[in-house]
Amino acid sequence: MNIADIAVPEYVEVDVDERLAKVRSLFDRENPKGIIVTEDGDYAGVVGEKQLIRSRMGDDTKVSAVMKPAPEIARREDIREAARLLIEGNVKIAPVYDGEKLYGIITEDGILEAVIDSLDANTVDQVYTADVVTIGEKEHVGQAINRLRKHGISRLPVLNEAGSLTGVVTTNDIVDFVVRDQDRQGSGDRAGDIDRMLDLPVYDLMSSPALTARPDETTKAALERMFDNNVAGLVVTPDDEGSVTGIITKTDILRSLTFTEEESMDVQITNIELLDTISRDHVIESIQDVTNKYEKMQVLHAHVRLQEHKEKLRGTPLIQCQIRLRTSKGQVIGTGEGYGAEHGFHVALDKLERNVLELKGVNADEEYRGQLLRKLGEL
Repeated sequence: MNIADIAVPEYVEVDVDERLAKVRSLFDRENPKGIIVTEDGDYAGVVGEKQLIRSRMGDDTKVSAVMKPAPEIARREDIREAARLLIEGNVKIAPVYDGEKLYGIITEDGILEAVIDSLDANTVDQVYTADVVTIGEKEHVGQAINRLRKHGISRLPVLNEAGSLTGVVTTNDIVDFVVRDQDRQGSGDRAGDIDRMLDLPVYDLMSSPALTARPDETTKAALERMFDNNVAGLVVTPDDEGSVTGIITKTDILRSLTFTEEESMDVQITNIELLDTISRDHVIESIQDVTNKYEKMQVLHAHVRLQEHKEKLRGTPLIQCQIRLRTSKGQVIGTGEGYGAEHGFHVALDKLERNVLELKGVNADEEYRGQLLRKLGEL
């Protein structure tokens, strides 16, 4: 299946010199999935709401300062390859070309709507993200923004003092509250007082109750709930006690479209353009070297996410790297930071190997315990 019938010719377009005030008003008025940025009529990049919330730039700043590159996708590209390109580009929208002509756009939602009926074979626990980042009800909006920026995520489950789930706060909530909607009901008169807004408790703007998914339900059911409620993710909860297991997002489900049953490991790299002195092949081979050391661990999928921080050392940026493996034994994660992608990747790889060893040890202990109990039962 290709994207010829999924790509749409209607899209919002702005020039690289457009002010952020205009871009923010376009998101407010037209609610697009993203905006195509052009320079002298030629494609230059895209901008989404996530980029706006991460930017502290003023309304007079040009959109070129926050736009990011997105892969150019052929109109008849295979849908799995289009999904991979969106994932690795860390974007929810990309330009679609018919030959050399800019035809329109493809969006994350467009792909997922097209394949939703085929998603009843996978369950939430096969695709969700286990390394969940949370925030407390009494922590401040400013802390939520910093946490979203630091981890490169779009939502935070909100917990009460007992550690139970009471709501969720997202980048969209913060955009509405801090950037655009000064007249939010019950918020009072906070116009021009951004500092005071950032000091408000998360409880004041979180969505409650949080929309959730169970680990054993299908990804189709989870995605339908997202579409029905106009949200991009659900909190994964194993029971009714308010405990949090993880997050499942539209991007997680999109990523699952690229999973293969081939013998070679399926590896995706988000923000692949940050790779500097190492290649994609080196990343794949290094992960395979780790996983090949350990028997009885089938790796279903590997995801490498790179994120650049502002801090630099002699011009080289600090890079955070997370490596997540989905295996027959569960999820294994390694995270590290270093100056440059190569350093950050190998710090994360070392952590991953330690965690794989730990998982192997736990499984070995469980197997031994089971053997002992069986022998005792024979006595």
